[in-house]
Amino acid sequence: MGGDHGPAVVVAGVRDYRKRQGGAGVRFVLHGDEALIRAEMARNGLGDEVCDVRHTGKVVAMDEKPAQAMRRGKGSSLWNAVEAVRTGEAGAVVSAGNTGALMAISKLILRMSAHGLERPAIVASWPTLRGVTAVLDVGANVESDAEQLVEFAIMGEAFHAAVHGAARPTIGLLNVGSEDMKGHEEVREAARILREGGFGLDYKGFVEGDDIARGTVDVVVTDGFTGNIALKTAEGVARFISALLKEALTSSVPARAGALLALPALRRMRRKIDPSAINGGPLLGLNGIVVKSHGGADAKGFGNAIRIAVELARSDYLKKVSESLNRLTVVLEQPAAEGAATETLQ
Repeated sequence: MGGDHGPAVVVAGVRDYRKRQGGAGVRFVLHGDEALIRAEMARNGLGDEVCDVRHTGKVVAMDEKPAQAMRRGKGSSLWNAVEAVRTGEAGAVVSAGNTGALMAISKLILRMSAHGLERPAIVASWPTLRGVTAVLDVGANVESDAEQLVEFAIMGEAFHAAVHGAARPTIGLLNVGSEDMKGHEEVREAARILREGGFGLDYKGFVEGDDIARGTVDVVVTDGFTGNIALKTAEGVARFISALLKEALTSSVPARAGALLALPALRRMRRKIDPSAINGGPLLGLNGIVVKSHGGADAKGFGNAIRIAVELARSDYLKKVSESLNRLTVVLEQPAAEGAATETLQ
């Protein structure tokens, strides 16, 4: 029931997913106002063989504060959808609703998969010259210590392998330079842990901002403050370039003629940077799969968010992350244990 368009886009997104992906073996449970949902199902040619409808008249508003949503959110469409993942009725949940409420309710119901991880990390699938790079965190955690950055690397590697198909994704830490001495203490300590921890990750070292669009590595790790600024900056630059390109191609008759000749190439470029093609940001770090769709996504965009959720649910993502995080706990405890032993001997 959330997002800018409610059931109209969500149900159409189900149809889009089935059209593009086939939908074999996937069933949908739609939570919200049954009358509105069934009207959209009829409009999109979807029946009870595809979708179950769970009625509730309670909805979390898009402008509702997370704390308020948790207090009064029980029984809402958002709460019930996340609860379905906890009980095992659903393999994943997708929502275009209130981001803060989705994160807070998901954390409350599903819990975090790692001790010390304060909240989930949001991952963005970033189009690059080489394909797609996973960038995290892009807004959930304003500050992150070294341990959290390593956790992001572990989760990002498993996400990229599950969704984008890389056999052994490469990982880089976003920094102000590629030299080992660059950056603040937390990012340097995270680099040390990734090099020495024995996680089996293909860690390539520090990367810089321009490496993201180049696709230098498959996974770029940073804190949510830096990641969100980088994401918003990239989106703004993309809109700026698109506006300049449109202005140039419509400025004169020869320019319009040239644009007509270049139309196939321009369409390929548009598909490459189409936000709908990369919509869907999983909340990584939870004991369950939660995917956030952009609130203004169209049916194609919501269908892509469904695709990401399905691929994560069908993969060994949660198991792989759990095993690696357990390994991280052991690595982090070793220096403390060694220090205690030394003090005892002295």
